[in-house]
Amino acid sequence: MFTAELENLTNLQPRGGRNADNFRYNFRLKCGKCGEITHKETYVSLGETVCPPLGKGHTRLVQKCKFCSRDGTVTMITGRGHPLTHGDSQTGTYAPLMVFECRGFEPLDFVFRGKWKAESERSSFAFCSRIF
Repeated sequence: MFTAELENLTNLQPRGGRNADNFRYNFRLKCGKCGEITHKETYVSLGETVCPPLGKGHTRLVQKCKFCSRDGTVTMITGRGHPLTHGDSQTGTYAPLMVFECRGFEPLDFVFRGKWKAESERSSFAFCSRIF
């Protein structure tokens, strides 16, 4: 979940939409067993699928804690998030762009990267950029 200060803009989301296959959601992870936080950020993307340790189903990320060796997975659940609106921005409400199912890890410190888009509140014009 994230928030931002939007002025005359609404519907802030990744350029291809929040369910774009090529958009990378970047963050650091905290181990659910020992509390260790990864030093480097990692990412998940709908365009990348891996098999979980037990081989059932699919997930977007499998990672092992470097401190306690616990395996963890992050799966993305599409269709449940929404863009950040001007109304959300004005009230300081956080918007869930994407819903993550995390097992063994907790995502921390979302990193605002990649290409984003927002719509004008006063016209039908859409802005696409990395920085607004």
